[in-house]
Amino acid sequence: MEEKYVIKGKNPLVGEVEIGGAKNAALAILAAATMTDETVHIDNMPDERDTNALLKTMEDIGVIIKRNGRHSVTINASQIRNEPIENDQIKKIRASYYLIGALLGKYHKAEVAIPGGCEIGLRPIDQHIKGFNALGARVCIEHGLIKAEAEHLVGSHIYLDMASVGATINIMMAACMADGQTIIENAAKEPHVVDLASFLNSMGANVKGAGTDIIRIKGVNRLHGSDYTIIPDQIEAGTFMMAAAATMGDVTIKNVIPKHLESISAKLIEMGCQIHESDDAVRVVASKRLVGTHVKTLPYPGFPTDMQPQITTLLGVASGVSIVTESIFENRFRYVEALTKMGANIKVESSSAIVNGVERYTGADISAPDLRAGAALVIAGLMAEGFTTVDNIEYIERGYENFDEKLRNLGAQIEKVADDSSLQKFRLKYA
Repeated sequence: MEEKYVIKGKNPLVGEVEIGGAKNAALAILAAATMTDETVHIDNMPDERDTNALLKTMEDIGVIIKRNGRHSVTINASQIRNEPIENDQIKKIRASYYLIGALLGKYHKAEVAIPGGCEIGLRPIDQHIKGFNALGARVCIEHGLIKAEAEHLVGSHIYLDMASVGATINIMMAACMADGQTIIENAAKEPHVVDLASFLNSMGANVKGAGTDIIRIKGVNRLHGSDYTIIPDQIEAGTFMMAAAATMGDVTIKNVIPKHLESISAKLIEMGCQIHESDDAVRVVASKRLVGTHVKTLPYPGFPTDMQPQITTLLGVASGVSIVTESIFENRFRYVEALTKMGANIKVESSSAIVNGVERYTGADISAPDLRAGAALVIAGLMAEGFTTVDNIEYIERGYENFDEKLRNLGAQIEKVADDSSLQKFRLKYA
């Protein structure tokens, strides 16, 4: 039997939880660390499947990686072998394509396997290729590899057809050591785009405007070593905010940047939660049944697509009718079937879910279809009467470190089990 979570619901979450480093920032920053021959120290590194898979891939091509504890890593890429990157690890994570921008920027050549990740819809790389072409690279896809090569890279004016996070990050890295100035218009404004720009600047790059829709990059000859601390994870923080609200809890979420959470806080306040902000913490208190609201996912600073399954799960037991519109990924409602099994009344029509709030969920055996939906289904289990099992938890562990342990510390009755006897033990314990 594969590992799964077993949950006994109806326990309010109470206490404090510490948020780790941002997975999406970490993946971009790890790739960018290969752009210097000098040593780079990175702190607040999340210890998750995706970041570990990228570190392993980097080791495979000669990058020297030293762990200085669970959340700190030292990287030296002076001995890197710029060869095709196509191991099984890298095919599983979406952000493997960041190595293209990093290696193209430094060596003017990169070959990386077409990436995988969660099946939440098409994530075309046409905007990445458009950016690389504009900088003077030739890009083709052959034998399952994306191949990019340039005699030399020259700064360019690039207008993105959509504010793609991945393309913004990849072009930013490739342009760092190009000749002259690159301007990216309609750039993504997400916190991890800003964090990567800060990291590149700490290595001697000249990147201005990150966090706005126009980023200007002046090419430099080389990048040097750096000591850097990754920002807290906006989505992990948001997930615990939703879990607190879902269970009628009172949770202080620590080590966060409240500004990154404003769109999530605003929706929870609309639904009837109390939110108390301090410099680096957010407290979420829910004392009565929540009321429905309408949500539309949008690029930052709008409501994050990565929080859509969690809030839909919450709206499933809020009073009234709510409409959730997904404007980023077209395949992001695959978890609705599992919620229906638990008693939800949700109808998906094209890119919207019409949510008729029910009184309660009841426990069921369900499967995580992807990373964020998996976390949402765990939240559903925490709200439900009786026992819930969630399998395919390797998806959840791609982006949440010690998820079950952090929830247990807040009073959740949840355990990771790997065999039937452990499952039975848990059921007897909480029967």
